[in-house]
Amino acid sequence: MSLVKAKKHLGQHFLTDKNIAAKIVNGLIHTDKYTQILEVGPGMGILSDLLLERKDLETFLIDIDVESYHFLQQKYPQLGNRLINGDFLALDLSAIFKEKYAIIGNFPYNISSQILFKVLENRANVVEMVGMFQKEVAERCASKAGTKDYGILSVLIQAYYDIEYLFTVKPGTFNPPPKVNSGVIRLSRNKVETLPCDEKLFWRTVKAGFNQRRKTLRNALSGVVPKDKMDNHLFFDKRAEQLSVADFIDLTIHLSQLSK
Repeated sequence: MSLVKAKKHLGQHFLTDKNIAAKIVNGLIHTDKYTQILEVGPGMGILSDLLLERKDLETFLIDIDVESYHFLQQKYPQLGNRLINGDFLALDLSAIFKEKYAIIGNFPYNISSQILFKVLENRANVVEMVGMFQKEVAERCASKAGTKDYGILSVLIQAYYDIEYLFTVKPGTFNPPPKVNSGVIRLSRNKVETLPCDEKLFWRTVKAGFNQRRKTLRNALSGVVPKDKMDNHLFFDKRAEQLSVADFIDLTIHLSQLSK
């Protein structure tokens, strides 16, 4: 089999360090809660090799790259239709997975946020995700209220998942090497099935607050609730980065009452 050439337009940087690959796979710690796992963007299969050794997991692979797909077809003929040539972002996960499952991958940096939003959309069944992202994206996801990296992804992910920043990966462990460090994070689904507020309004409030993060929420949220309906609630005089997930839930409940 000829090796797959990394393609810049797909954001491909193939991991070459087997020890790092083992650390990523060993980051899966909730395997008592699922039996199926989807690897996104397996490339030439450095993570897949380890996943397919696991007797407790049924592994699925998806890669948008036709060259990678054909390479993996030859490498893993036993996968059959569990090897998918397609776009993860367009994939109907509910059509493939009928039970709880996990997601893993060395994810392309250029679609990091979209991947995380896809996980959030499927949070009812995605029990765990272990993934490698650009370091600053990984740090942003794990950031806490009051820090400069805290933002939309931080709040939305932490509303539904416990998140841990596991370790940093240097550029030299990839081919071709990226220009930045990478970070591996683990998302573990928390016990919150639904938030105790209007979830659509919660998402809208978080996004509006951080889209104008230098403004106070009184100004940033004027498109959500008109200023003349706002009262003297202390949150309105704060900026989005100052509010915890619990604060945003309380704010959403308050906004619902103001809108009546």
